[in-house]
Amino acid sequence: MRDKTPKHHSPETPKGGETHQQASGKGSVLTTNQGLPISDNQNSLKGGGRGPTLLEDFILREKITHFDHERIPERIVHARGSAAHGYFQPYKSMAHVTSAAFLADPAVRTPVFARFSTVAGGAGSVDLPRDVRGFAVKFYTQQGNFDLVGNNIPVFFIQDAIKFPDLIHSVKMEADRGYPQAGSAHDTFWDFISLMPESLHMIMWAMSDRAIPRSLRMMEGFGVNTFRLVNAAGEFKFVKFHWRPILGTAAVMWDEAVKISGADPDFHRRDLYESIAKGNYPEWEFGFQLLDQKMADDFDFDILDATKLIPEEIVPIEMVGKMVLDRNPDNFFAETEQVAFCPSHVVPGIDFSEDPLLQGRLFSYLDTQLSRLGSPNFHELPINRPKCPFANLQRDGHMQMEVPKGRGNYEPNSIDLHGPRETSRGFHTAPIPVEGTKVRLRAESFADHYSQARMFFRSVTPQEQKHIVKALTFELSKVDIVEIRKRMLGHLDIIDTSLGSKVADELGMTGQAEKITAGLMPKDVALSPALRLYGKYAPTLKGRKIGVLLAAGFDDKLKDALVAAIAKEGAAAALISVKVGGAEDSAGLKHPADMALSGGPSVMFDAVAILAGPAGDKTLTSNPDAVSFLMDANRHLKAIALSGVPSLTAKAHVGGEVGVTEIGKSHDLGAFLEFARNGRVWERASD
Repeated sequence: MRDKTPKHHSPETPKGGETHQQASGKGSVLTTNQGLPISDNQNSLKGGGRGPTLLEDFILREKITHFDHERIPERIVHARGSAAHGYFQPYKSMAHVTSAAFLADPAVRTPVFARFSTVAGGAGSVDLPRDVRGFAVKFYTQQGNFDLVGNNIPVFFIQDAIKFPDLIHSVKMEADRGYPQAGSAHDTFWDFISLMPESLHMIMWAMSDRAIPRSLRMMEGFGVNTFRLVNAAGEFKFVKFHWRPILGTAAVMWDEAVKISGADPDFHRRDLYESIAKGNYPEWEFGFQLLDQKMADDFDFDILDATKLIPEEIVPIEMVGKMVLDRNPDNFFAETEQVAFCPSHVVPGIDFSEDPLLQGRLFSYLDTQLSRLGSPNFHELPINRPKCPFANLQRDGHMQMEVPKGRGNYEPNSIDLHGPRETSRGFHTAPIPVEGTKVRLRAESFADHYSQARMFFRSVTPQEQKHIVKALTFELSKVDIVEIRKRMLGHLDIIDTSLGSKVADELGMTGQAEKITAGLMPKDVALSPALRLYGKYAPTLKGRKIGVLLAAGFDDKLKDALVAAIAKEGAAAALISVKVGGAEDSAGLKHPADMALSGGPSVMFDAVAILAGPAGDKTLTSNPDAVSFLMDANRHLKAIALSGVPSLTAKAHVGGEVGVTEIGKSHDLGAFLEFARNGRVWERASD
């Protein structure tokens, strides 16, 4: 949307008409580190309301520079990551929209390194907190490295990069007590969110099942910001980048996430590593949402606003290629830890938009790498080094690994006629007109904070809506300051009255929501079923893991048939027994197990089966871990196969439910596998 009359829009105001800057009462004056009073801490300095952020903005640079250097040497955000090598191959030439060579030839495979991460926790935190996941890919193209640095959620919390330090300070461990680690369920985060309505769309995503993915291999990825693609003729289109997993999307339930974090803090990392080691290579399709300026101008939202998405029903995603991850790192520190991603690392044919969040990222990421890796020569580390020739006249610096020769370390020069020179084939910035007054303001086209939050909540499945309600209830119940809870309930009422009332009821705070005055009232926009996590991919067991609990007297032929059927589906079977040494079948032959029951709870698997004879049934019935194994599988709506365990099922109060299948013979396996392919047995869900 083109903003014809840029105006500053004020954040929504709580009861009494106070702005969020005043809500906490009068305090000291906010200044720079040099004591200069700051008049606007909400907006970076731009050339016009929708213009690019200006390098002149010393307040933005000081604030972000300080933030970038707060942690040594660990990343401030995205500290806990897992990564893999692979390749990208286009399906077709995209030369008509971009001069990026790696997108021009379907015969060319471009090496990549992909890193997935949590955002809020430190490097030693667990894999499964409720959190955004980073999704960053380094393409080692023949025109230089291209870093696509995104998340598993297509929108972000804030519209302007100047607010990023505030956002992360609020969600990180509270400054006076050092907890919680990797958790957003605390006062400072929700205080910030309740005072920044632009965050509400992202909150709907963060409180959804997207924030607790089943596997890194089953996450979607998004470039978040709007970019430009430029072809050889200089023509450009706006683009949103998407990654779609071939295995489909899946998530764990919150109770599973809590228990998995105790049973295996490295659940995602182990899953990614073992899948690649076994040759089950994760794959994603790479997609573009392409649009021109006219389309952008016709939207009732602004494509430069990172808190908004473009519904696929309006602009479909065009799949242009596929990424395959087929090799684990050789050294975690040298590769996964030392890899440095920067949105400013682009190649000819890919350019930026004036998105104020992206504009700040272009400065911040490079500054962060200088601090974290200790040198401007971080590009010479093997994992960061381009795989194409590179040369320039930059010299020296800490940890310089090259030995530049000659006297010509400047340009132009006539001393070294063979030295590096600029080329007409190099990067060209898209010639976008820029005209505007230097201002600190938020364009009026950024003012709608509720419509897409409402669209997301109403577009997802009823199960996902229930989980959002439960997540908000859990998070806000951890907030001690009652006024913050009331303020959040006021925002939820604006998003959707049923959402607000359900959360208020769960908190025991019905009727206590603060009356919030929206700066711009939300619109009922068309729903987008594409935003759903469940039901949009074909049912599959490929890439999943089935836990098979064995106890004394089990039918060996049935076990073999089950394991073979699971393998045929493209899934893996994990054999479990009370003791890791294994269990004896009905003929007295002992079969080794992959894991002991105490270390293999049902939360670790996508579906489960329990096979035993009379003696084994008795043993399992008296074992609390076995009873919990079955009860949790039932509670978490997993497909369950049972053979020879009547006493156990009676004690666990399981049997006769949808998705619980008795498999007395190998030909009974079909029903179990059908339920398992569909993931959760939602029919078994209770209110």
